[in-house]
Amino acid sequence: MLKVENLVVKYGMIEAIKGISFEVNDGEIVTLIGANGAGKTTTMHAISGLVKPVSGSIQLDGVELTKVQPHKILSMGLAQVPEGRRVFAQETVEENLTLGAFFRKDKDKIRTDMDFVYDLFPRLKERSSQLAGTLSGGEQQMLAMGRALMADPRIMLLDEPSMGLSPLLVSEIFSIIEEINKKGTTVLLVEQNAKRALAIADHAYVLETGNITLHGTGQELSQDERVQKAYLGG
Repeated sequence: MLKVENLVVKYGMIEAIKGISFEVNDGEIVTLIGANGAGKTTTMHAISGLVKPVSGSIQLDGVELTKVQPHKILSMGLAQVPEGRRVFAQETVEENLTLGAFFRKDKDKIRTDMDFVYDLFPRLKERSSQLAGTLSGGEQQMLAMGRALMADPRIMLLDEPSMGLSPLLVSEIFSIIEEINKKGTTVLLVEQNAKRALAIADHAYVLETGNITLHGTGQELSQDERVQKAYLGG
């Protein structure tokens, strides 16, 4: 489904991503774990077209994304939930969700998907007419995820969805990620909470200073002594 090969991204003279390769197959949850500054967000931005790589290939179902404009990547079925949520603070919850479906024409399916989002996030339904900027951090994260779902994506990119949330909300967010995946959406997850990410991942990659240093199933990496020592407090 999504194939990244020999990806190189630079900021000026700094090589942030140093020729990484990985795959996300249809129906999977794949996670990239690593410390701050490892290049996780840069990788996500390159996939969604927000950063142009120096070299390498990013393909979605065989289509080369490095030559496609970001808004067209969204219409191809790839939606990103950015780090820090970035909801439209002066718009209501429902207006934010509607904006997520901006490129869609299938009005009946849009309404069905809105109902699905409200079923997934009952708190958003309760606050549908509330300004997004007045929501709590956890509710804003739910709204950002709901807005991405309104694009009807086949693959969702989630960048640090648990950042700044209480342990209870972290558990809720990860349960929702699993539910989204069970409903048929493929997930690429970037996450500093390695323990929670590996617990739900089919496959996982460790990113360190722009290089992939380890990969395997989520279970394999969670049991790897190097991963335990560096990321799991082992």
